[in-house]
Amino acid sequence: PPRSTLFPYTTLFRSNVNNRYDVLVVGAGMAGLTAACYLAKAGLRVLTCERAGKPGGLVADFTRHGIHFDAGLRAVENSGVIRPMLRDLGIEMEFLPNPVTIHMGDEVVRLEQGGLEQYAAMLTKLFPKNAPDIKAIQGEIRQVMRIMDVLYGIDNPLFLDMKSNPEYLLKTILPWLLRYQVNMRKVKRFRRPIEQYLSALTGNKALIDMIAQHFFRNTPAFFALSYFGLYMDYMYPKGGTGSLVRAMVDFLRTQGGEIECNTEIMSLDPQAHAATAADGRTMRYDKLVWAADMKSLYRAAGKLPDAGHSYRMQVEQVAKGRGGDSVLTVFLELDLDTQMVSQAFGAHCFYTPAIEGLSSLGLNSWAAHANDTNGDDRRKALEGWLFRYFTLTTYEVSCPAVRDTALAPKGRIGLIVSTLFNVDLVRIIHQSGWYLEFKELCVRQILAQLEKALPGIGDNLLDSFCATPLTIEKFTGNADGAITGWSFCGDVPVESRFQKIANSVHTLVPHVYQAGQWTFNPSGLPVSVLTGKLAADAVRKEITRAKS
Repeated sequence: PPRSTLFPYTTLFRSNVNNRYDVLVVGAGMAGLTAACYLAKAGLRVLTCERAGKPGGLVADFTRHGIHFDAGLRAVENSGVIRPMLRDLGIEMEFLPNPVTIHMGDEVVRLEQGGLEQYAAMLTKLFPKNAPDIKAIQGEIRQVMRIMDVLYGIDNPLFLDMKSNPEYLLKTILPWLLRYQVNMRKVKRFRRPIEQYLSALTGNKALIDMIAQHFFRNTPAFFALSYFGLYMDYMYPKGGTGSLVRAMVDFLRTQGGEIECNTEIMSLDPQAHAATAADGRTMRYDKLVWAADMKSLYRAAGKLPDAGHSYRMQVEQVAKGRGGDSVLTVFLELDLDTQMVSQAFGAHCFYTPAIEGLSSLGLNSWAAHANDTNGDDRRKALEGWLFRYFTLTTYEVSCPAVRDTALAPKGRIGLIVSTLFNVDLVRIIHQSGWYLEFKELCVRQILAQLEKALPGIGDNLLDSFCATPLTIEKFTGNADGAITGWSFCGDVPVESRFQKIANSVHTLVPHVYQAGQWTFNPSGLPVSVLTGKLAADAVRKEITRAKS
């Protein structure tokens, strides 16, 4: 659809003073908004600059023909972070249940209390010869879930006022810290990539795929296996995922914070405490929180005078770093009632139509076709590969109106269908000149797979459109269209030890801190919020120290 339909480019509210601030926040995703809210609450003068036309980043939504769609995040995982943060700021929000369903072939299981046993039973039915392997895998998942119960068993202390409740500190936080330290040591043995970890438990590649292809390549086993617990922690903001952003923005306004949308920061002069936007305006700051793509931070900072070896090495590592796998998403407007879609997919479903697994295709086998010298043959070969990929991959299927019936007119519904996708393949297709035809092909092929779970879905299609990794890169500025920061493949140029997450917000650029999905690995919404709060705390303490 037109750019203005997906992301309406309007300025939220503008500064009307002299462009000098205590803190400049770059990026109005959830990390930037968290930092800005806490800094404004502390009484500091804060300006948040956002390159897009509205805040939210990967937590975005839009309405088309009266149907609500979540453009980025499909649901919110609390993880002991989101609710405590909102409560700490005094933001009231209503969250709705977000039950998760896993659908493989003809088998379906809804993850809830006791869902792990049902999930294992489903795998055993699909792979009866691997029953002992599945039992071992189930045991590993259960152990990770026990560790998760400790790590996320209480509200994160970062968002609690310990001084006003010393009894809670003594009776809850201190015992939890001891259990936390013990369990973080247990996490070490789950650091291997999920594919490798599962290979030690079973030799059946299709079985490994059914578990692992939900996740990015080389996802650490702990992070992947923990999702069977996190799925039960999912919740859905009433009114759509963008309601979370709107609540944060409203709070920021009440605290006197300012946001300028359509304002991309292009260069920094750390010595002069100045940032220059694409339109030539200069904003001056005491401290700056960079809550945007990290590659753009070092492009903006450039070659610092008197920069040491550590800075030059960091710039080099960031330049070499790759964004994590991205997603391809099809948005469907359907002439169907909520009940029919709910019966097929529930509110939030992970759907794998075939159980052969992507290993039978070879995830990077498209590269051999892409190197074919003949353009027509290359396109035919890639189209054939795509047909197989869409048959074998796993889809995340989300239906906002199943959670909140107000998000679609009666008798119609919106469906959001995503699958992991390689940005390099999309770039090759774009450069070859058949990008629009490719997106139409994706819609057709994905509809063909959905027909297996919901016969007749294609006959009830009112409208559709497709967003690729290049769409995400264009609208969010995230390198490679990444949706969870750095790729797990290769060296990661940021902190990855959770015990050291407080250090992750510091940079080698003078007076500049960082927050968001590029700051810590692995990342997601809870890490973005955590690093936003940590950056705000570090900035506030530094400003207070300087004034005293």
